[in-house]
Amino acid sequence: MEAKEYVEGLVEKARVAQKVIEGYTQEQVDVLCREIAKTVYDNAELLARMAVDETRMGVYENKVSKNMGKARVIWNDMKHGKSVGIINRYPEKGIIEVAKPMGVVAAITPTTNPIVTPMCNAMFAVKGRNAIIVGPHPRSKACSTKTVELINERLAKLGAPENLIQCVPEPTMEISGLLMKTCDVVLATGGPGVVKAAYSSGKPSYGVGAGNVQCILDEDVDYAKVVPMIIDGRCFDNGIICSGEQNAITPASKVDELVAEYKKNHGVLIDDPAQVDALRSAMFPGGVMNKDLVGQSALKVAAAAGIDVPEDTRVLLVKAPAYGKDDYFSEEKMCPVMALYTYDTWDEAIAIADANLSVAGRGHSVAIHSNNQAHIEKAAELLPVSRFLINQICATNNGGSLFNSLSATTTLGCGSWGGNTISENLSWRHLFNVSRIATVRPGAVAPTDEEIWGE
Repeated sequence: MEAKEYVEGLVEKARVAQKVIEGYTQEQVDVLCREIAKTVYDNAELLARMAVDETRMGVYENKVSKNMGKARVIWNDMKHGKSVGIINRYPEKGIIEVAKPMGVVAAITPTTNPIVTPMCNAMFAVKGRNAIIVGPHPRSKACSTKTVELINERLAKLGAPENLIQCVPEPTMEISGLLMKTCDVVLATGGPGVVKAAYSSGKPSYGVGAGNVQCILDEDVDYAKVVPMIIDGRCFDNGIICSGEQNAITPASKVDELVAEYKKNHGVLIDDPAQVDALRSAMFPGGVMNKDLVGQSALKVAAAAGIDVPEDTRVLLVKAPAYGKDDYFSEEKMCPVMALYTYDTWDEAIAIADANLSVAGRGHSVAIHSNNQAHIEKAAELLPVSRFLINQICATNNGGSLFNSLSATTTLGCGSWGGNTISENLSWRHLFNVSRIATVRPGAVAPTDEEIWGE
């Protein structure tokens, strides 16, 4: 069967299912969304093992934690939300909002998040009474397909329409491209090529930009508390999370304290110029991140550079000789390696972060550890990113958590800086259309010209 005929068949089946779910009540929709999350939660270990074995990247224990954690936080974020019928009434404005489905969603998903991204996208789509077709990465097609199969087994027992959630078992670039052009809306999570293709599909699309989280430490924080948080974020799933902390922009007065805490937490400082050069060459051959080191442990990265480190090493802290375009260590590092930069003033810290973002990561995120609100707000006013995560582990909390109010998601929009439609976390609220009933505002009186043009 030709790819075009195959994709058209998938979409036709999805449209039949979507017409059925369009008649569901809010309660019926939410039962399905809960079951999608609960399926991944209940099968977290099985799916984590499949993901690690198939992709050969990441950390099994972290993937178990991610599968369970994302299932919990995403369901918790959406479970009381309205997405069916009348969702808001604003009597003082004379506005009533009515939610309506978008249709069939094409969800192109990455090899770095092959379980929770299909789960998340399916929950968002179903919440809006849409059908969804998941296009997995070829390198993780088996575990993504298994995820959808397990979900569909559960949904069938609840009487959900067949083909509401589909997955392409043998994905190709051609099939993914046709999916994006044939469905009604596109969710593209992955590399720049995938996102560009989504925006070129001619359909409404939500894509994401590249991560390169700048981590700025202030003088007034407890380094014994903060450093373990940063290391946990950098090491989570061996550094393949786009929200993972990429560096430590540290006050010069605190660098010795920071390095000491790294060593206490199984970090190794790489500051010998020859070793720094060897690590750079191993990680960025030809100036591009070495794909064979993506999602690998600190031990494997060090070995690739010919550097001997203790067996219990969790993270490599490399003293970068320059920042911004003058050193590859300013790039996104998808393995447990962090760059160390020092500054004398807060303005200098912001300048370092800005220079690194100009190389990679504009629009994504900055992590700040500080108790100085003026410093936090100054950085937020100047740096071109969509999220500033304060005094938290960025890797695990930037996509929403039980303790902050960012929308729970696996897809983080990066705004115009990152070539994206949105500069916020993609949420279930983005996956339905809204009609507005507009009546005359109660007591509305036209202002005079003097009132309109006056000071």
